[in-house]
Amino acid sequence: MRHHNNIRKFGRETGQRKALLSSLASNIIEHRKIQTTEAKAKALRPFIETLVTKAKENTLSTRRLLVRRLLGREDAAKKLIDSIAPSYKARPGGYTRIVKLQNRLSDGSPMAVIEFV
Repeated sequence: MRHHNNIRKFGRETGQRKALLSSLASNIIEHRKIQTTEAKAKALRPFIETLVTKAKENTLSTRRLLVRRLLGREDAAKKLIDSIAPSYKARPGGYTRIVKLQNRLSDGSPMAVIEFV
């Protein structure tokens, strides 16, 4: 039984999975929206929303934490703190939206677009 095992593993080891989420997060910060599989978008949503919530504080420790979570991407952390987080100061959560798309033609996997609201 899989009670309380709600983490999506994507057939990857822990380090690979963290690198995947960090890469997707830095891409959504850079481009404001990305197209990916539905499962990856659903796994990315809580990851990126915690980063935006942390970025709203704008202290030195949160800058360092964001750089660490984004695997050293200082430019993505700077953009998150300087341009994205201030627009959500009054919003308590729900910074992203997932829009489902048609299935991918090659393998039929469900696709989605995840974007900032």
